[in-house]
Amino acid sequence: MLKLDMDILDWLKNKAKNIKIGGLMAKHRGSLKDPFLYLGISAVVLYGIFTLLIPSNEAISPFFTETQSTSGGTFITSTEKVKESPDLSIIQKNSLAAISPPIMVTPQVLGALAGGETYESQNKEVVEYIVQPGDTIGSIADKFNISVETVLSANNLSKNSLIQIGQKLVILPVSGVIHYVKKGDTISEIAQTYKAKIDEIIAFNDLSGEGDIAIGDILIIPNGVMPPPVVYAPKAIPIANSYFICPIGQPCRITQGLHWYNAIDFSHGKCGEPIYAAAAGEVLKVKLTSSTSKLAFSGAGNHMTILHPNGAVTFYGHLQAALVNPGDYVSQGRMIATVGGQPGTPGAGKSTGCHLHFEVIGARNPFSK
Repeated sequence: MLKLDMDILDWLKNKAKNIKIGGLMAKHRGSLKDPFLYLGISAVVLYGIFTLLIPSNEAISPFFTETQSTSGGTFITSTEKVKESPDLSIIQKNSLAAISPPIMVTPQVLGALAGGETYESQNKEVVEYIVQPGDTIGSIADKFNISVETVLSANNLSKNSLIQIGQKLVILPVSGVIHYVKKGDTISEIAQTYKAKIDEIIAFNDLSGEGDIAIGDILIIPNGVMPPPVVYAPKAIPIANSYFICPIGQPCRITQGLHWYNAIDFSHGKCGEPIYAAAAGEVLKVKLTSSTSKLAFSGAGNHMTILHPNGAVTFYGHLQAALVNPGDYVSQGRMIATVGGQPGTPGAGKSTGCHLHFEVIGARNPFSK
C-alpha cells in the first residue's frame, strides 16, 4: 500500500464527520452513470473511515521506501514487518469482499494441530501380536491390512498351521516378506528373488542406495513374494553360552525377555551408562538421528551392529551416543556406546525408558530364558 497524502486524509476526516454514506450515495447517484466509478468512490470513503477507526500506529505502516530497479522502474519495499489489510474484491459488480491471501498448510503443521508429535509418512515398525480368542490367520491379516501370506511367511507358518490363544506372532507393517542380509547379497538380487522393486526396497528401509546394506541387516521387502523353497531365516550358528558377555555393567539386569527380533532388553534404569561389546568384532553400521519420533529407524532409534568372527551379528538399539565408527575393530568388553531410550530425546525411538535393546542375528541369544 502507498502512504495516503495528508490532504486527502484531512478531506476524508471532514467528510466522515459531516456526510453520511447513504447521503453521499444519494447525492451522486444521479450524476454517476458508471456503476464501477460510483463503487470506487464508495470504497475510497469506506477505506478512509476504516483508517480513522484504527490506531495510527497500526493503520498504515510508515516503514516503506522506494527502490529503483535496474530497468528504471520503481518498487515499493518494506523495511519492517507490518500488519496488512485484506485485499478488496468486487463480487458480481455490486458487492465488496475482503480477500485474504492463501496459506499453505504442510503435513507437519496438520500433525501439530492434531496433537501429533512428528509427522511420519508411514509406520515401518514390526510389531508382535498376541493371539486373542476367535482370531484366525485371515482375521489377523485383515486387522493389520496385510496379506495372509505375509503373516504366514513372517512366522514360519503354512496354510495348514494352527494358532493358539496367547501365541506371539510377528506382524509386518506392509504386505511382503522379511529378508536377512547375508554375505554377498545385493539389493538387485534381493529384488529379483522376491519379485519386488529395487526403489521400493530402498525407500521403505530408509537406505541411501543399493550399497547401503550390511551382513545381519533385516530388510522388509514391500510386496515381495516368497519363492519356495527358500529359507529366509538365517541358519543358527552354534555358539557357547559364554561367547557373549553381558553388554551392560553389573549387575546384568534383564528388563524384558525375548522379543522381536531375537532380542533381550537390559537396563539399570539410567541413561548414559556404558554399553560394552558383547564379543570382539568389526563395527558394521552406526545409525544416529536427531529425530525424537517414536518411529525413528522403525522404532529402534540410534543403533549399531557388530559382525563377529563366527558370522553372528549383534545389534545395539536405543543408544544415547556412539563411541565407535563403522570399520572399527572392537575387543570384547570395550565401551562402544551409552544407554539411551528416554522418551522425547533424539534417537530414543519407540521406548518407555532408558534401556539397551540387544539382538543376536544368526545365532541363539544366550540371554534368553
